[in-house]
Amino acid sequence: MAVVATGFFDGVHLGHRLVIDTLLRAAHERGEQSVVVTFWPHPRTVLQKDARELRLLNSLQEKRAILSALGVDRVEVVDFSREFRMLTAEQYLREWVIGRLGGTAIVLGYDNRMGSDGLQHDAIVPLAQSLGLKVIECDAVIPSGTGDAAARNAEGGTDFQTPTLRKQPDAAISSTKIRAALERGEVEEAEAMLGYRYGLHGVVVAGNRLGRTLGYPTANMLLYEPLKLVPANGVYLVEVETLGGHYYGMTNIGVRPTVSGAGARTIETNIFDFDELIYGLDLRLRFISKIRDERRFDSLDGLKAQLEADEALCRAMLSK
Repeated sequence: MAVVATGFFDGVHLGHRLVIDTLLRAAHERGEQSVVVTFWPHPRTVLQKDARELRLLNSLQEKRAILSALGVDRVEVVDFSREFRMLTAEQYLREWVIGRLGGTAIVLGYDNRMGSDGLQHDAIVPLAQSLGLKVIECDAVIPSGTGDAAARNAEGGTDFQTPTLRKQPDAAISSTKIRAALERGEVEEAEAMLGYRYGLHGVVVAGNRLGRTLGYPTANMLLYEPLKLVPANGVYLVEVETLGGHYYGMTNIGVRPTVSGAGARTIETNIFDFDELIYGLDLRLRFISKIRDERRFDSLDGLKAQLEADEALCRAMLSK
């Protein structure tokens, strides 16, 4: 038997955290398993609703790791196929939540939608109850600062903030709002809603080595998840994990206008106090703060002088 929560949970942000915390508490009180049902790929890619513009806050691997680190007993990933999308809310609850997962109770967020008939929260509640499920409801959450860490992500070492309840759905945290903040480069605002620093995960690939000639060698990242959202172009203070170690550095996201004109967008990181060759190896970034926009310089000397100023600013921020 199990208590079940269902949704895409992109970002596993503080609003989701309230649902997960409620799930864990209810499962413990009932002596049952806690089960999160999530979907892959994102329903928008199957339903073709602005799918080309869709970018995700988590890869599937990251989402699994966060949910497991938070204490969820089982994470069930459902293939959101064209066949699955045809299930009505009643069919989904009867066949999946009760039939396949042994659900006895379901935890609902304030904005849950369900089934091909698009049932919303107020319609899901009586339907679930009519099928014999106990319904446990959650309110909305609004950001309240970055707070203290409540758990550690087993895969990435990410700190998670304990969610603070606010009954203000109009100001509620959402994956859409977090994406919008990141697309503006406002990584600290995104952190306040996520409860942890937003990160990118990829492999180090060869670049043009210009940074090394300027005294600022960079690790160029190729993302493991192509649909992962990359923050706005600019220079950021970041945490870095590679070779099993933890470092700090500065990351430039953009087209490198000084050296490549309108080139392809890149993610390049100068890792402080680090001089190892890591081509082909794993790299993880977490964004602390944006320090400036990307800009074009008239000369390489001008670019180098700016990099020196950027490093000095980043180190000063870290020393506070």
